[in-house]
Amino acid sequence: MTGPVLITGGAGFVGCNLADSFLGDGHDVIVFDALSRQGVETNLAWLRKKHGARVRAVIADIRDATAVDEAVLDASAVIHLAAQVAVTSSLEAPLEDFSINGQGTLNVLEALRRKRGETPLLFASTNKVYGHLGQTALTSADDRYEPLDHNVRQFGISEAQPLDFATPYGCSKGVADQYVVDYSRTFDLKTAVLRMSCIYGPRQFGTEDQGWVAHFLIRALSGEPITIYGDGRQVRDVLHVSDAVQAYRSVLNAIDRCSGRAFNLGGGPSNAVSLRILLKEIRALLGREVMATYADWRPGDQLYFVADTRRLTRELGWSATIGWRQGLRDLASWIEDHGEVIRKANRPAPARLIA
Repeated sequence: MTGPVLITGGAGFVGCNLADSFLGDGHDVIVFDALSRQGVETNLAWLRKKHGARVRAVIADIRDATAVDEAVLDASAVIHLAAQVAVTSSLEAPLEDFSINGQGTLNVLEALRRKRGETPLLFASTNKVYGHLGQTALTSADDRYEPLDHNVRQFGISEAQPLDFATPYGCSKGVADQYVVDYSRTFDLKTAVLRMSCIYGPRQFGTEDQGWVAHFLIRALSGEPITIYGDGRQVRDVLHVSDAVQAYRSVLNAIDRCSGRAFNLGGGPSNAVSLRILLKEIRALLGREVMATYADWRPGDQLYFVADTRRLTRELGWSATIGWRQGLRDLASWIEDHGEVIRKANRPAPARLIA
């Protein structure tokens, strides 16, 4: 790559970790971010302090087509992470959710189409494009749900699962997901989609709306109670951000054969945990009780989602390398070392979590 890597949402949790990886390998990076999410300005400051002038910041909204056009012009690759990220916010403001996730993604795609080059685009999608997954038969144990189907239990939900958008957030991200795939087929752009499960790790200012692993740890370390919505048996596969970064970079390096395709990105069955199991591990990690209360289920909460990541493994040799218990300790250490930054980022505390 001869030009800078453009990362929209580059001051966010995954974005700044990706930016740090590229910068560490000598690439210049354009961080395109509206800085609308609480605390992300500290991530941008961290990148600037660590990498200096090789970080170029564009403080703009993804809905600003002119700003997107200008940022794309010099980019050798685009990783599109800028988004409205919370199901809860999409329920409160569906039009804004769509304007950011739907129209914003079209702005990026159209900018690349007008550029008429071969600049690749990777898009951060979500497991929510598969909907509620109510057709996946489950059994309930004391601390988790388990699928009855042996293949799903062994491997997870694959990309062959029919798309079934649910909630405005699922719809807006799903529309963007499919536009990105289609622009490869219709306009011959080099694009690929990564449908992310629960990513966690350093520089994540988790809230009840988004980033539940970090949110649980932040509350527990602060001695504050945690609210669990539903019965806590819902299962997710969690993936450390360093493994997510390697997946993005692997897909980008192989974009010629990955273009026009979607890939699940998560921790897989070996990193599948329920909210109850994670809470139990946090208690063991801290060596003390952690207060938890239960509240009603919220719309859009899947009882079980574990990503089948075998497509990434087959195509690129990628696999998760950090087990969830090791990753949890890594995140806890970062939170303890950055308490003041996190307190500022999470003030005032947002509401509600959908895992």
